[in-house]
Amino acid sequence: MSAESIPTYSVRELNNAIGVLLERGFAPRFVIQATASRPQVKKGHLWVTLNDGEASITAVAWASKLKQLDFVPGDGDGVTVIGKLNFWEARASLAVQILDLRPSLTTVLRRFEAVKAQLVKEGILDPSRRRKLPPYPKRIAVLTSIPSSALADMLRTARERWPLSELVVVPIPVQGEVAHVIRGVLSRLADHHQQLGLDAIVVARGGGSREDLMVFDDGDLCRKLATFPIPVVTGIGHEDDLTVADLVADHRAATPTAAMVILLPNRESAQQTISQRRTRLSEYKRWRLEQTRSRLKGRHELFNELRPALAIQRRRGQWMQRDQLLQALSPQRWLNRGFALLSTINGQTLQSVHDITLNDDVYIRLKDGLINAVAKTIQPDKTANQTKQPTNKHSSD
Repeated sequence: MSAESIPTYSVRELNNAIGVLLERGFAPRFVIQATASRPQVKKGHLWVTLNDGEASITAVAWASKLKQLDFVPGDGDGVTVIGKLNFWEARASLAVQILDLRPSLTTVLRRFEAVKAQLVKEGILDPSRRRKLPPYPKRIAVLTSIPSSALADMLRTARERWPLSELVVVPIPVQGEVAHVIRGVLSRLADHHQQLGLDAIVVARGGGSREDLMVFDDGDLCRKLATFPIPVVTGIGHEDDLTVADLVADHRAATPTAAMVILLPNRESAQQTISQRRTRLSEYKRWRLEQTRSRLKGRHELFNELRPALAIQRRRGQWMQRDQLLQALSPQRWLNRGFALLSTINGQTLQSVHDITLNDDVYIRLKDGLINAVAKTIQPDKTANQTKQPTNKHSSD
């Protein structure tokens, strides 16, 4: 090959040609899964080395872009980078210009396990620390981003389930390096929860990737939730997502909407319960009235029995019965029928002819007076003696 057929470049021309070649032949944007190494901020720009264990490349997030990023990696963090090639002609230097930067799932899970282990060591994740939810909360603070579909669903669910509860919406950022902002909001609510009349708070965030939920794995934020003076309910992400904030909350819901279902009573169930209680109360009232009526009736009957007039009447009846009995047994009754009562001068009643001797004085009492007589003759009744003999013989036998 002759020297005339070989292209000749100045350094600037060569670097420019390489740059044009890269610009035309390479994708304008791409995604890199890598591990961040030695991240550092210089003059407001973030410089980091991306490697996969076999190769590495420098990446940079300019200061203007760095302010927009929600995540700044630490050394050894897995990252997902959306970027483009950046070639500097003056030095023939190649780097990845970072357009977006997010943690990888492995990084999120590693931080989750690290914070969880630390809080377990501190005793913050003890299940016995969890508090019961208020049965009928009057006012609830809802911490979430606004506007959002999660907030709309929560408000709708609250109206349908229990419209008597008032929701106080407290806007918070829910993604990125915003844990300090949420902690500040929680501190102010904790200081004024009594003045606001709050019964519970809900920390909610709609669906997203697990990487987007990493703010809720912040240790200091979770400590703030664990020590909040009123019950805390979380509804973060999807049903399968679990953050450290869910572990420290008093109750964890699978979604923001489920948080409202857990916290608020069901209006229809409450109406059924009230109806059943009203029925039982009515039945109990009737039963008590019957018991009271029966008891009053018994007392009334007892009172009637104890009335002085009734007692006098009863005693009068007893006296009349006794008087009739006395009259029936009175000798006067026999005297009135024509019989007479004989007695000695000493007043001894004569029952036999053997009770008197001849010439003894005898008193004869009739129904209307007394006759004094003398016994001139005494004639025993032989028939009476004969009647007695068999009896005496039978007795001797």
